[in-house]
This record gives sequence, structure tokens and C-alpha cells, in this order.
Amino acid sequence: VSRDFLPRGSGIVTRRPLVLQLITAKTEYAEFLHCKGKKFTDFDEVRQEIEVETDRVTGMNKGISSVPINLRIYSPHVLSLTLIDLPGITKVPVGDQPPDIEQQIRDMIMQFISRENCLILAVTPANTDLANSDALKLAKEVDPQGLRTIGVITKLDLMDEGTDAREVLENKLLPLRRGYIGVVNRSQKDIDGKKDIKAALLAERKFFLSHPSYRHMADRMGTPYLQKVLNQQLTNHIRDTLPAFRSKLQSQLLSIEHEVEVYKNFRPEDPTRKTKALLQMVQQFSVDFEKRIEGSGDQVDTLELSGGAKINRIFHERFPFELVKMEFNEKELRREISYAIKNIHGIRQVLPCLFTPDMAFEAIVKKQIVKLKGPCLKSVDLVMQELINTVKKCTKKLATYPRLCEETERIVAGYIREREEKTKDQMLLLIDIQVSYINTNHEDFIGFANAQQRSSQVNKSAVGNQVIRKGWLTINNIGIMKGGSKEYWFVLTAESLSWYKDDEEKEKKYMLPLDNLKVRDVEKSFMSSKHIFALFNTEQRNVYKDYRFLELACDSQEEVDSWKASLLRAGVYPDKSSTETEENGQADNFSMDPQLERQVETIRNLVDSYMSIINKCIRDLIPKTIMHLMINNV
Repeated sequence: VSRDFLPRGSGIVTRRPLVLQLITAKTEYAEFLHCKGKKFTDFDEVRQEIEVETDRVTGMNKGISSVPINLRIYSPHVLSLTLIDLPGITKVPVGDQPPDIEQQIRDMIMQFISRENCLILAVTPANTDLANSDALKLAKEVDPQGLRTIGVITKLDLMDEGTDAREVLENKLLPLRRGYIGVVNRSQKDIDGKKDIKAALLAERKFFLSHPSYRHMADRMGTPYLQKVLNQQLTNHIRDTLPAFRSKLQSQLLSIEHEVEVYKNFRPEDPTRKTKALLQMVQQFSVDFEKRIEGSGDQVDTLELSGGAKINRIFHERFPFELVKMEFNEKELRREISYAIKNIHGIRQVLPCLFTPDMAFEAIVKKQIVKLKGPCLKSVDLVMQELINTVKKCTKKLATYPRLCEETERIVAGYIREREEKTKDQMLLLIDIQVSYINTNHEDFIGFANAQQRSSQVNKSAVGNQVIRKGWLTINNIGIMKGGSKEYWFVLTAESLSWYKDDEEKEKKYMLPLDNLKVRDVEKSFMSSKHIFALFNTEQRNVYKDYRFLELACDSQEEVDSWKASLLRAGVYPDKSSTETEENGQADNFSMDPQLERQVETIRNLVDSYMSIINKCIRDLIPKTIMHLMINNV
């Protein structure tokens, strides 16, 4: 710049980046971005302003900051150029500098030099080994090919006698694409003695012309040449990077213009604007809600089932499972049937030839159908809860308007509860309709004749050895020493449950037949985060080796429910707690004669057949009713 305005001294002097814009002009003055409109013509004042501004942000005691100081210098003696002066790397903290000062400065420098569209001016003193240069080392990290690094060698006049930097300046030692330029600046003594910069430039020129090692390249050395090269290189560099830069700007401009279009006729006070914004938000909420139920939402939850998927699971896994859990306790049912038969005949003796099962059958069936109200109403509660959760997730987008968010939630949740009442009434009506008329002419009903012949058998919905489910489970009740408490890959078919070492299914550990197996819940221990269910044999046999139970653990209750629903398809039913019936049985133990036993068996088969028809019908109708009256309506 041919002016003396940068602070100089020992220790760390540059503690903030200085963005220096040189602009060719007729008059000479300087401007700071933080002192808008103030022109500095005295460059001593510029130096003081830099020192004051540095201390203002970094403190008086050698702290650093990455917030730049912006300085523009207009002068007839400069070529247009923008430079950023960065701090040199401090190795040892001084003053109240933090212990990681080196890393802080390094990060700051990296922030600037890693940008592809900047040129790096790597300054190294000639009286140190070039291989130890911090500037070149950092430049090499971000520019390994040396395409945008310009080397500058200073203090050429301070080298030991008999040594020179000729090889470096001829670009032979550590070659850079843009080469090296040597300069000789004023010494601290010259600065203290207020040596004029113009005189210093003449002294530099004289040094290069008179030095035997640099004489042949004196035209390519010195500060004026450096200024010219930097201007030229920067101009070329701008020319190279401009097309890509321009296309990036144009694409940004287009997108911003597109945004501006929306606000062209924007009048903040216009009340219609608020109405429109409100309508748009409510519309967006309704679209989000629909998408979350129907699927294909813009934000797909990858952590858990939600919205429509969760409701689907309630319909097809949870609800059927709840229905089967209601299935009758065998002992209890037989006792009820025998009482019904005896009570219908009253004081008269039951004669086999006069035995008609109708009344006893109807009484028992109606009682069983009424029990279905519980699972049906529970499924409505589960769906309602999921709908309300979905509403809460959808209103998150309205969070910037808390009252709107709150009101929307309140109105929609209120409506969901209103529909819940209607749906529950309809459920109870469906059950009452089934109770009101027992259709024994149904095509799937086995009839009296078949019921007498048929022996009790379990219908398995799964055919042959079809695979019903695969997945990871932990065997919980077997110690680690015996190979338990770790995950295995389980495969459930219609006939067996097998487990393997891993999901490649090469090393089979065990195969458990499903005959006489039942499933029951196990209380979660406070030490474990796992949810557990157990398989056991109804005939008091060991299930696996010398274990009566096989406890299996999953990570969530949902997974447990899902496995139980799969086991149900394979014919493994949930256990009813039989303690109560056993206690009652001891108090009221009675023996049935063979004739009564046969009649009980016949009615038992009829009830079984009719209830499977009802279950099938309910399993189909309940989800449809919930869908129509509740979900679609909401």
C-alpha cells in the first residue's frame, strides 16, 4: 500500500482477521466498515483504530477473535485487490490466552483458506527452514496440488552469510504452481527510525540488483512485482471462478424472486391476509392428518409405528388377540352347560330321547356373545387414543401460534370423543343384534347331528408347515452359563417354534412342537427394560430341557402383542388364570354321569361352531364400523 498503518511488534499483534480492500482512486484515504462515512487520511490514525477495534472485541491481553475488521484503502498507488491478513500461529499461550490458542488460530485460518475461490498467500521468512513453514503446511492441507497457493519469502537480507534462497525462489525446492516471490521489508530498527516506505522500496530494489544469487531474477522480485502479480493472479482467478459463481447466484436469485412473487401485493394490515394464513394452516393440518392416517406422509416416522399403521395393527393384531383372550375356560364352560341342561329340565328327569339342546345352547351362546363387548369397546379406546396422538403430532407445525394450536387440538379432540361415543353405541348395537337372534341355519354352523359325532378339535388357521413369523427374541429364564439371556433368531410355523444362532438359519438350536402349548404374560421386573411372555405345556410337562416355562423377552410391549397374535394364528392360545375355577371347583365338585357328559359335549361343539361364526363376523365388522363412524368421519 506504500503506507505504514499495520500494527507491528513482538508477540501476537494480529489478533483479528483484517479484510483489506485496495481500490485504485485519485485521492488517498481509508475507511472502516464499523465507522461508516468517516474518512481517515492520516494512516497513524488508521493504525490506532485497528488497535482500538482489536482490543474492543478481544480484550487488552492478547486474546483472539475470528470476527474480521473491514478496511478499505483508496489510493492512486495501489492496484485493486482484496487481502485478508490472518494471525500467525502461536505455539505457546501468552497473557490470558487460552491453552488451546494454537488450535483456535488454526481453526480460524482454516475457515478462510479452505474456501475454493480464495488464493492463499503463504509467507515464510528466509532465515528459517522452508520445510518447517506453518503457512505452507496449512496451505498444503487445503490445496495439496498447490494450485491456489502463492509463496512469499521475506527477510532475504537476514540470511546467514554464504547461504541463499535461490533454489526456493526458482521454484525447485518445494514447487508451487504459482511460484515464489522474494521481498525485503524494513527492519524493526528502520520502523522505529521512521524510515520512509519509498526509501525502503528503493533499498529493496538495490538489494536484489546487487546480490549475486538474485541478480538474474531481480525483475521477478520485490514488493512492486508482488503487487502486480497478486492483482494479475486475482483477476485471472476471478475470471476462472466467475461463470460457476454467476450460475449459482442466478439460481439463488430465481428462487428468491419466486418467493418475492408471493409477497408482491403484501399489505401487513390487510385482515384478509390473516384469514388466508389461518385457512392455509388449518388446511395444511387437515392434509397432514389425512396423510398420517392414509400413509404417504411427508415425515415418515422411523422410530415407531404411528397413525394409520398403528390403527391397522390394532385392527388386525390387537383386536383379534383380545377376542381370543375372551375365549372360554373349558372347565367353567362345561360346568355352565351342565347347569343349563339341568335347570332347563327343572324338577323333571333328563331323558336322552327327549334331549333338545336348543335352550341350553342359546343361553350359553348369548352369554358368550355378550362377553365380546369388552374387546370391542377396548379397540375403540385404542383407536381414539391413536387419533388424538396423531392430532398432537400434526399440530406441532402450528406451534408458532400457541392459541391456534391449542384450539385446533381442543376442537378436533372434542370431536373425536364425540364420535367415540357414537361408535361405542354402534358397537353395543352390533352385539345386541347378534344376541337377539341365534341363526342356527347359518351355512357354516355344524348343526345338531354333526355336533354329536364330532370330537373336540382345534382349528388351526395356518396350513401345514407355513412360516408365520420370524424375528429376534431373548430367552429370559435360562442363565447365561446354559446359553440363555441372549438373543436368538426365532422361526414360528403352524406346527413348531424353532430358534437359531442367527438370521442365516444355519445353526438350529432347538425345535419346540406347538402341541398343548399356551402363552401367558410375565410381570416385567424393575431391573429389566424388557417385556416378557412365557410358553408352557398345559399337561404339566417340561417345555425345554428341564424347564417348565420358556420365557421370551422383547424390547417393547407392541412386539410382545405382535408375537402373541402370531402364536394365536399358529393355534397357541393365551392362558386364562385357572386359580379361581379350581377354588370354586373344590367347593362345588360334582361328577357327571356319562349320559350328561355326552349332552354337554354336544352343546360344547355347537357353541364352539357358532362362536367361530360370530367371531369371524365381529372381526370383520368392528374395524369397518370404527373406520366409517370414527376415522373417516374425523
